[in-house]
Amino acid sequence: MAPTDINTARKFSVAPMLDWTDRHCRYFYRLMSKNVLLYTEMVTTGAIIFGKGDYLGFNQEEHPVALQLGGSNAEDMARCAEQAQALGYDEVNINVGCPSDRVKNGSFGACLMAEPDVVAASVQQMQKAVDIPVTVKSRIGIDDMDEYEDLTRFIKTVADAGCEHFIVHARKAWLQGLSPKENREIPPLKYERVYQLKQEFPQLHISINGGIKTLSDVKTHLDYTDGVMMGREVYSNPWILTQVEAELFNLQTSFSREDIVTLMIPYVERHIAGGGRAWHVIRHMLGLYQGEPASRIWRRYLSENAIKPGTQASVLNEAVDAMMTTRAKLKSREEYLS
Repeated sequence: MAPTDINTARKFSVAPMLDWTDRHCRYFYRLMSKNVLLYTEMVTTGAIIFGKGDYLGFNQEEHPVALQLGGSNAEDMARCAEQAQALGYDEVNINVGCPSDRVKNGSFGACLMAEPDVVAASVQQMQKAVDIPVTVKSRIGIDDMDEYEDLTRFIKTVADAGCEHFIVHARKAWLQGLSPKENREIPPLKYERVYQLKQEFPQLHISINGGIKTLSDVKTHLDYTDGVMMGREVYSNPWILTQVEAELFNLQTSFSREDIVTLMIPYVERHIAGGGRAWHVIRHMLGLYQGEPASRIWRRYLSENAIKPGTQASVLNEAVDAMMTTRAKLKSREEYLS
């Protein structure tokens, strides 16, 4: 199947999540959804330009896929955007939302909301360098700069530089006193502020992010915005992507969770053959049976066995067998008691 057009895919995207949405995770997600837009973990310009790792590698099956880039030097941002385009990424996204100290000390992430001209300069330089879309992911505000007027000033400045697509996390970020985890939970969600933003800037593509857990929530937000980004809920319950396919993209899926396991086995085998460990891939699959009978057995079996050095891809089938055995025992017990 040909990759979905990125403008269609923006209706639903999976958030960039540090240490989670790596290339193995994205490959796994793509087996359950051909249409959603996937994002990499944030990669800094310093890592790309000076690092020795393969920070930009991805599987061709991941399309449409966007690189999330962290940085504030316009020339470096443009240089990295060029590399991303050359490798085949469908979009480059600028991180203006991460509140961690490491990001703040590097002068990128949420602290850049206080410097819209810096973000605008990066957008301009990047768009001169590439043909793929350059987008921005932000918060609704930071610290005491959290009035609606502060947000619109940021959006207008960056939009005037040429950015047409913003993903807005509907919480402010406290850059002093709260950890990244607390910044995902403590500042209140203000979805109405993102709705208002779409009304004020109807020409822009505005996606909403933050605290979204159900397909019902997604559909409600789509009444007021152009797209929805979901993060932690997808990671804990990846099967929700099949519901997204059916309900948002009108594509019914006929495969089972066991079919996904079967499809992942050769991928794990290739990773092991290349010198990797099974756990690098399998750790992203623990939520596959979330909400299903005996799903705890699946998670426990993999957590205890897949993490061991030398583990082979067959551990996935072993985990399925353990889960199915427990299900059969539970069913027999229920029938005995009925």
